[in-house]
Formats: sequence, structure tokens, C-alpha cells
Amino acid sequence: MEGLVVSPARRDALAGAVALAKKKKPVELRGLSGSAAAMAIAAMPALSKYPLLVVGDSLDDAGYLCHDLSRLLGEDAVALFPSGYKRDIKYGREDPPSQIMRIEALNRLADGGGLRAVVTYPEALAERVASREALSRHTLTLKAGGEIDLEQTQVWLRDNGFKEEDYVYEPGHFAVRGSIIDIFGYSSEYPFRIDLFGDEIESIRPFNIETQLSESKVDSVSISANVNADDNGRGESLLEFVHPSTLIAMRNKDFTLSRIRAIASETFSSSAMIAGEGDADALKNIVDAERFGARLASFPVMEFSAGAGRGTGTNPGGNGVGDTTAEIDFNCTPQGLYHKNFDLISESFKNLLSDGYVIYLLSDSEKQIARLQAIFAERGDDIPFTPVISTLHEGFVDHTSRICVFTDHQIFDRFHKYTLKADRARSGKLALSLKELSAIEPGDYIVHVDHGVGRFGGLLRTQVNGSTQEMIKLIYKNNDCIFVSIHALHKLAKYRGKEGVEPTINKLGSGAWNKLKERTKSKLKDIARDLIKLYAARKDEQGFSFAPDSYLQHELEASFIYEDTPDQLTATAAVKKDMESPRPMDRLICGDVGFGKTEVAIRAAFKAATD
Repeated sequence: MEGLVVSPARRDALAGAVALAKKKKPVELRGLSGSAAAMAIAAMPALSKYPLLVVGDSLDDAGYLCHDLSRLLGEDAVALFPSGYKRDIKYGREDPPSQIMRIEALNRLADGGGLRAVVTYPEALAERVASREALSRHTLTLKAGGEIDLEQTQVWLRDNGFKEEDYVYEPGHFAVRGSIIDIFGYSSEYPFRIDLFGDEIESIRPFNIETQLSESKVDSVSISANVNADDNGRGESLLEFVHPSTLIAMRNKDFTLSRIRAIASETFSSSAMIAGEGDADALKNIVDAERFGARLASFPVMEFSAGAGRGTGTNPGGNGVGDTTAEIDFNCTPQGLYHKNFDLISESFKNLLSDGYVIYLLSDSEKQIARLQAIFAERGDDIPFTPVISTLHEGFVDHTSRICVFTDHQIFDRFHKYTLKADRARSGKLALSLKELSAIEPGDYIVHVDHGVGRFGGLLRTQVNGSTQEMIKLIYKNNDCIFVSIHALHKLAKYRGKEGVEPTINKLGSGAWNKLKERTKSKLKDIARDLIKLYAARKDEQGFSFAPDSYLQHELEASFIYEDTPDQLTATAAVKKDMESPRPMDRLICGDVGFGKTEVAIRAAFKAATD
């Protein structure tokens, strides 16, 4: 997508602007409406030896910039540097996932491995970071085939704030089971399992915190502690961490500086009122605003905005001198508002094509592109466009390059939420998860697939074949007990029964549980037999066969505000297949509140109403 707007001429102009910025001349990129700003910024890393620092005005602004840049440069080439707090630093509510992203970004800046841009915002810049030396001291690097001393590694983890647990499920945890050590550091969104043979590292694997099952192997891993300051308690700003020649692209330099000053002032006032202590304690996590401003003045800085060029300033490609601001006017305007009106869309697109513009339509969904093509075809509109199966946040029209970059979610008034990294799959099984286990209290009811209903007796450690293992204690009738390894969690489930009715505790060795399971299986077979008869009778019935989707159906489905989830797409396809079949439909759509059942139902109802 990079080539859609950044033409060779534009690249030359950007190169001239970067050259001026490196001479500490004021440079502004104007007329960058919508995602045109990200398009221009994406061309800059090639003009700079070090990763670019991009500063948005807020978390959402930075999030959308990060989303667009990751689409243009590649997800692994861009990192978000957020605030480490859930709300704001005044209240000190630390947010572990954000802290992971911060330290991961710092590690990648330190080693430079493929990183081309870091995106941040004033609230994140206002927080101190550790120096490169401090970060290195608080980072443990492990390589498969290398050697470590297990005892010394545990000492290092404890000294760096890690807490030993029976199992790992949060950043800052580690667990040791014989020759295996699990560690959840702050430099990765995954915990890692290190398998030892003596002092040699046999394998390193990321693993799922819900199932505790390890995944593919990696050759090495860097595990960082949650370090935000040097060992003497003093941190520094991100501007002191990055290389002095780093090119900085900012929405608004004055706004960023004023916001950082305000954060420092608010935090000092709040801390002083609460603690009654001096500035060292009140501002220990906040940068010095004046020092930050002086440091920023030493970097090459370019500001970018959607505002039109003022027609003043030096020529970015020339040899501008003095303090006059150098401008590049990209002459881009926002994508038009169509509100799903295809008469308006058709007229606008035809006018643009007749004026020599090339239209690109962006969407994350091939199905959505097919819908648009079908709608134009059924309307009889001859509107050629180039589909792009990837999207940006906001479309725009580049009047200089005669290019229209339009997004389908804006055409159909659909909300677009930035996504930074794919969420890890979570277990949806009834089997007891470690996260659920941590919330269970002694005395709660647990079901073991082989022994039946018992009470949870807590976690304990025991020696098995010379090594220490965590076990789950289950208490049955007459206080008989069994011990279940945490590696056999798939055999356990939390008891789910009628509210307020306590279950009967099973007796070990009585055979009652097995008899109950056999009776249940027999009942299930009876139910299955009756269902088979019922469905056989239904097979003989004839129903109404609805026609395939029309352009009206395509328009309706394209107009929903949110993108369909994979489950919604699957359910909708199954419903339509049933409706277009000559057999009567018999289907139940299940889902939690707010998960999109109504949208599936509306699609089916509309299909019926139009046929």
C-alpha cells in the first residue's frame, strides 16, 4: 500500500525535509488528511539510520497511527510505547500488559532488530524509563544449548522482583518443577518454559497460561524485569534512551510539551497532598518537563497535520536557511461522507474517474470487496476500482497524485477499531484452567472424571520420583483424599449445578460414580435415538427454498457498524445454506449477551422479507 501515495517526487520532497530537520530547521508536513499521514511517515524510516519516533496526541491517536504503520511497514517493524498505567500515573494503577509493551519496545530499540518505528503519546513520554545499562542489568538472556545454574537463576529472579508461584499466569511470576523452570517476564506477551538437562538448556518454549501447554520452540529468549529506573532510583526520559540522531515525527510539538508539563504538575500536587513529601518521592516516575523540552530541541523534528499549506516557507528540496519553517503541502482531503447512499457514491466515484483519479478500495475482508463489486454490478454502475485486502483507519483523496484511497468501513459508516497484535486464543473448554483454579477456595466442589464430586482441599507440594511437584488435593466422603497433578487438569472441572443446591459427595472405590456415568450414558443414548427419529421425519418434510442473496442483501450486510466475528460469519453462512435448501430450517443460534446474535437474525429476517 505504500506506493499508493508516496510517489518518487514525494519521496524526494520528504528527503529534502528530513535533511532540513537534521539541520535543526523547523519542518511541517501539511495537508495530510486521514491515513495520508501514516503513508508519508512510512516512507521516512528509509531516510533515517535509526528507528523513527512517532508522537500522537493521545492513546487512541497513537493506536491508529501504529495500526496504519504496521499495515504499511509490517507488524514486526512497528512497536507501540504506551503508558504503564491503567488510568493515569497519579493514581499509580499499574497495567502489566502495557508495561510489557513498554519494556518490549525498549529492548527492541536497544538491539535494533528490524524495528523501523516506535509510536507513542505525551502520557507515555511523561513516564521515566530505565537507561540502556540498567535495562541490560535487569535482563536475563537464555539460549537453547547454553548452560545456566538453576539455583543462581532463581536468586536473580527473586532479586529482580519476580515472585515464585506454583504455576505461572501473570508477568513477574516464575515456577520451578524439577528440571523445568517457567518464567513470565516483562519483555514478551508470553511466558516461557525452559527445560534443563543438568545445567544445559535443552529447549525454550512459549506456553499458554490457561492450559499451561507449551508451544513451538525458540532458539533464545530475553527475560526482563519490570524496571523503570536505574538501581539508584533515578530514571530518564525516552528521549535519553533513543539515539540522538533519531528522527521524531509529531502531531504537535507545543501540545506534547504542554501536556507533559501538566502531568508533572498534577502528579506533584497530588503526591504532595497525599504523602506530604518532597519532589523526589512525588515525581520519581515523571520526567523533568524542562529537561525534556531542552532534550527535544536537540533532535531532528518534523510536525505533521491535516491542515492545508499556508503557502509560505522554504523549499524542502532546496537549501533553505534561517528559522523559516519548511513546508510540504501534500494536498490531501478526507474521504467523503456517503452514509451508505449508493446513488451518492456512484455519482461521486464517476466524477472522480472522469477527472483522472484512480480509486483504491481498502478492506480487511475479501467478502466485503465482493459485496461492493456485486452492488455496483447489480446497479449497472461501471466503476472500476483497485481492491486492496488490507485497510487503513481513514481514507483520503490525494489531489496531486490523483489517487483516492477509500475504506469500506467509512463508506458504510462502520466503526473501525485499531488492532495492534492478535489476541492469544483462550481456552473455552469446561476443563479447569489455572486461572479458574487460582480463584477456587478450599471447600468448593470439584468434579474428577474418574472419581466424581469432591471438595477442593488446596494446593500442596510433594516429592514424586525425587522431584517436587504441585498437586491438587481433593477430599471425598469419609475424608478420603486423592492428589491430582496440575498436569492432569483436563480431568477436573468446577462443579456446575442448580443454584443453592449442594451436590452429593462421592465415596471413593464404591463404584457409585461409574454407575451414575453409565446411567447418564444410557439416558443420552435414549435421547439420541429419539432425536434421530425426529430428524428422519423432518427429512421427509418439504420447505420453502429461498433465493440466493440479492444486491439488497449485500447492501444491508455491508452497512453494519462492526466487522463480523468469525463465529458470526460461520453462523450466517449456515443459516443461509439452510434457508436456500428445500428442507425446513431447524437451527438455534447461541451466544452470550452482546455477541451478535441479533445481527445474524436480522440477516435471516431480511432475506426472508425480500423473497
